[in-house]
Amino acid sequence: MTIHFYVSGRVQGVFFRAATRQQARLFDLSGWVRNTPDGRVEGVVCGEAAPLAEFHRWLQRGPEMARVLEVEWEVVPDQEFDGFTVR
Repeated sequence: MTIHFYVSGRVQGVFFRAATRQQARLFDLSGWVRNTPDGRVEGVVCGEAAPLAEFHRWLQRGPEMARVLEVEWEVVPDQEFDGFTVR
């Protein structure tokens, strides 16, 4: 399963991308994450349903210094990535 997501709130400048990579690796997920010009964090993540659900729950909290207001989460056509990267 492959998910495209956006996270809104105070999510840039608070190590959100690095923490997202750490969580994705913890859950054995692949994909990427990046900052967007409008202040959100965007990513694509691939993996099994149960780990993706745990990852989604984590995104709703984010790292300690973040303040997540909204997570947009959409299933997209399957993709394959080698690991999880910060772009």
